[in-house]
Amino acid sequence: MSKRSSKHTLNERIEVVLRVMEGSASVSRIAEEYAVDRTTINLWVRKYKADGVDGLKDSRTWKGYSSELKREAVEYYLNREGSLRTTCEKFNISSHSVLRHWINQYTSGKKIKSTSKGRGTVTKGRKTNLQERIEIVQYTIANDRDYRGAAEKYSVSYQQVYSWVRKYEKKWGARSSRSSWQDLRVKATADRRRETTASY
Repeated sequence: MSKRSSKHTLNERIEVVLRVMEGSASVSRIAEEYAVDRTTINLWVRKYKADGVDGLKDSRTWKGYSSELKREAVEYYLNREGSLRTTCEKFNISSHSVLRHWINQYTSGKKIKSTSKGRGTVTKGRKTNLQERIEIVQYTIANDRDYRGAAEKYSVSYQQVYSWVRKYEKKWGARSSRSSWQDLRVKATADRRRETTASY
């Protein structure tokens, strides 16, 4: 298996996280497929759950934490209530090295200061009909599987877009055809007619 660059694109990170969250494959299998270690995958999942897709972006600014949170996290760890990993997960700390730095400051008697903190938001899903899902899947595939762009354009969640594309490809194959889209549109029209009839 050829070695892939250690640099993964945002879309790759999103795919990895969503595959882990939906349980489509084991973490070990996904780690091998994307040439990334399990620790990194777990970190991506934790960041995604805390900050959405913003948490998976390459950070160009420091993530801030209050002095109270820093002290609480350090004392939690020093009191043997959790490991480095579980402490980072509990307090949403970006990495083990950040926590170690706070521990060194604390144990050396240095004052732990606050830093400004900005959080991203996780786009919530919304209810959609089949016709909308067809349009969203078409848009995503036509734009090189731009899940993020599709989610923002149609005001749905990344999980929804990813799930719909995966379901479509599983049923119809990775390459879409005009006949398969037509079959889906016919089904959508029939569903709408049934809904209209039921409402009378």
